[in-house]
Amino acid sequence: MNERQIRNYINGQWHYSASASRLDVINPATAQALAQVALSPADEVAAAAEAGHAAFLEWRRVPVGERIQPLFRLKALLEDHLDELARIVTNECGKTYAESAGEIRRGIENIEVACGTPILMQGYNNEDIARGIDEHMIRQPLGVVAAITPFNFPAMIPLWFLPYAVATGNAFILKPSERVPMASERLFELIDQAGFPPGVLQLVNGSKDTVDALLDHPLVRAYSFVGSTPVARYIYRRAAENGKRAQCQGGAKNPVVIMPDADMDMTTRIMADSAFGCAGQRCLAASVAITVGEARHSFTERIADAAVSRKVGYGLDDGVEMGPVISAASKERIERLIEQGAREGAGLLVDGRGKRVQGYEDGYFIFPTILTDVPPQSEVARTEIFGPVLSLMHAETIDEAIRLVNDRAYGNMACIFTSDGAAARQFRNEAHAGNIGINIGVAAPIAYFPFSGWGESFFGDLHAQARHGIEFYTQTKVVIERWPRQWSRQF
Repeated sequence: MNERQIRNYINGQWHYSASASRLDVINPATAQALAQVALSPADEVAAAAEAGHAAFLEWRRVPVGERIQPLFRLKALLEDHLDELARIVTNECGKTYAESAGEIRRGIENIEVACGTPILMQGYNNEDIARGIDEHMIRQPLGVVAAITPFNFPAMIPLWFLPYAVATGNAFILKPSERVPMASERLFELIDQAGFPPGVLQLVNGSKDTVDALLDHPLVRAYSFVGSTPVARYIYRRAAENGKRAQCQGGAKNPVVIMPDADMDMTTRIMADSAFGCAGQRCLAASVAITVGEARHSFTERIADAAVSRKVGYGLDDGVEMGPVISAASKERIERLIEQGAREGAGLLVDGRGKRVQGYEDGYFIFPTILTDVPPQSEVARTEIFGPVLSLMHAETIDEAIRLVNDRAYGNMACIFTSDGAAARQFRNEAHAGNIGINIGVAAPIAYFPFSGWGESFFGDLHAQARHGIEFYTQTKVVIERWPRQWSRQF
């Protein structure tokens, strides 16, 4: 077969997996194969873990100021190759070029923050906790750590974890989604140029068996994950059973409250970008809009117009605002949930099913869809659709709206649009979510802050990014010391 084969990067060398199990990497806009990716077996995972452990023993002794130098070089390389990487992301993931370039920029932000690790990983001390006794808390790296990342942000999400892990002195293994391995391969080609020692950063492709081999290997000490809630719960449980630490971000069903005093033109524009951007395939997509009082009619009319007018197509074509969903199976699932919503009593204000994009008739396209009067207890109101589908609900008061916001298992994001500071403050205080937006449609924390999540949107204690990332990838050691004067006089 002449198809391009995606490689693993182990101990500073590129390898083709020996596995006979392979999957096609599909361009979701064309349904054409771009490459093949092997599903690496346990022995290749073990080779990466052992190489990582050997590298860690030396890397942890490298001064932190020296450990961040390759990150500076990697940042410059990513800036130089941003256009190339964005095109790779668009082709394998389906999002628009602007969305792809934006995610790479957010990934670079994390490298910039991780370059502050010499300050961020500092400990603290107390002198004379008792007479002549001092006490210090220092941070030390864990060892070999791994990240298991999803299809929807193939360039950004690995960079939520990788910079912090290596800056704090760990060795890091990435297992990207088997649906989108091309961006990770190109990222590691740049990592190779940046000058990290062999074994400090490694790439192993695969699927569930590869993940299980990582979870069970005794040399891998911690795991970072982003994906669906069932898989997040599985990884968190299996890591805990093996005595490892884990940070696992799961699914979401993000509600947005729209008050009557909101700027409706601005709100509609932002909400359309949130609900339909990236074809709704992001954990911070607005998926439920709760209109309050008189906002119902004005917002409903405007958002319907925005949905119908959104240009759908291949993400590298000019003017395209939304691309396809990731696969034929995802398209079928989303369309099935839209139909289920209609059966459960929701109205189909805008139906995006059954439409094709000229020139890309085989692509996995679903156009923006809006369900109205969605029953709060219905399955479609509580299921993460992960597609360009916005559900509309209504409340008469902000108190009723907040009750609807909080009546759900997920807690990734909740937003409100209003001109009333008191309403915004009440919402900020009472909404059950880890990321809150006030007149913001995608409440994505900048890299200086942790990417918070509550409920079934997150399993763990320390989130991705910023100080949480530093703390997750280090363990604390407390040193209590006494130096009696008479001992010192002996020298």
